[in-house]
Amino acid sequence: MLRYIYGNALNHFPTLRETMFQDRAEQFSRRLGWEVNVNEDGEERDQYDVLNPLYVIWELEDGTHGGSMRFLPTVGRTMINEHFSHLMDGVKIESPLIWECTRFCISPRADRRAAAALVLGGGELMDNFKLEHFCGVFDPRMERIYRLYHVDPDVIGSAGEGKDRIGVGLWEMKPDAWAPTLGRLGIDRNTSLSWFNRSFNRPEPKPIELAAIA
Repeated sequence: MLRYIYGNALNHFPTLRETMFQDRAEQFSRRLGWEVNVNEDGEERDQYDVLNPLYVIWELEDGTHGGSMRFLPTVGRTMINEHFSHLMDGVKIESPLIWECTRFCISPRADRRAAAALVLGGGELMDNFKLEHFCGVFDPRMERIYRLYHVDPDVIGSAGEGKDRIGVGLWEMKPDAWAPTLGRLGIDRNTSLSWFNRSFNRPEPKPIELAAIA
């Protein structure tokens, strides 16, 4: 299932928290070779994890982390503005309708549903919080996932060539992205909304017609 958890509430989910940060170390430090900090507990954390971000987490059946993303409003501190504005000629992204997405991570224990779940979680966040876009930095390995789920970004800046190229993009959840994403997970939109509402203690809405998201 998908969970939406603010940083200050992660301690209520210790197994999910520990395995998420450990999987981030596995992916970003050991597998991709990024220069990131890994603590004595084998967890990858950075300066943005202390800003109470919102994590979208795919939880596996055993309660461990299957995949996750981290979101911060661009009206506050963000990685893209503090470290990657040179890709946009110094222009900063600052809007209450745009949130930054970072640390897209898939656990080595997860199956192929994890990527679809994270795309779905981003779409629910955008739809329910009435956001217009997400922004983020991406590399070529992510482009296949974007195409698969019909969430290709609008590229607003880039640098480098080939596998070393990095880009800055803006994402939106277009109508034709919902059906293939839900299909990959084998669920309907009502189940997805139930996960979202449970995370934010919202009352369950009336079931929606599937045609509304086709």
